[in-house]
Amino acid sequence: MRDHPHEPNKNPNTPESNDPGMSRRSALRIGATLGSLVAMSGVLGACGSSTRTKSVNRIGDPLPPVADFKPSLPSSGSIQSPAPIQTASASLRELPSFVIPRTRWTTGTTRAWLADAQSPIRRITIHHDAISPSPSGRYDDSVRRLIAIRNGHLSHKWADIGYHYAIDPAGRAWQARPLTYQGAHVKDQNPGNIGIVMMGNYEQATPTPEALETLNRLITHEMSRFRVALSNVRTHRELAPTACPGRNLQLRMDQIRRPGGTLASAAASMNLA
Repeated sequence: MRDHPHEPNKNPNTPESNDPGMSRRSALRIGATLGSLVAMSGVLGACGSSTRTKSVNRIGDPLPPVADFKPSLPSSGSIQSPAPIQTASASLRELPSFVIPRTRWTTGTTRAWLADAQSPIRRITIHHDAISPSPSGRYDDSVRRLIAIRNGHLSHKWADIGYHYAIDPAGRAWQARPLTYQGAHVKDQNPGNIGIVMMGNYEQATPTPEALETLNRLITHEMSRFRVALSNVRTHRELAPTACPGRNLQLRMDQIRRPGGTLASAAASMNLA
């Protein structure tokens, strides 16, 4: 059984410390905050999607109860790298210089036996995490949000967090699932599809200028790297019946892709319009 395209989220009772040197007090504080995050959000992941098993994972599935979460950290306490996929090209292993590696927020690795190897990249899809309120933009707040999303996805027996990248309101870009693996973010359309999630609920909130600038930069970078045409840069709602990425982020995506928009102009300069 492989992981699913629609990834809700696991119980963030005990977070995975990203930093081996994190103190017990810090870990407990993060755990308490994660519990509050689950209580506030109620529903996490209006945007996950995968199709490999027969279990039903629908948009809007609630988070599992906090008490059920049983973390599985490396016994040595050291950071582990995802199991290598021999067929993956070197370009899939390269991380853009401005993206924070996942080892900065989790010691967990992708469950390779539940994941499919990535196909040639041909599409990029934009999401929001649909959680209110949006994170503050502080570094530790964003770490907590990533842990909560990943835990929720793992609770549905998926291989990892469903998205490949995440962007916080401060404009930081974070590595999520390694690109060597197919994501789990658009049901039946994950092969060759890079998933980028913006932290926040953009049906209600408005994306920050910093987050939008990073989103544009990341999309442009991946378009250039994998020769993805502008017509293949989509939002979740353009591929499936969902509100994701929220009306306010959808509006910004429409603006940057129309003629004269920043992404359209970049695509034209790369012969990808």
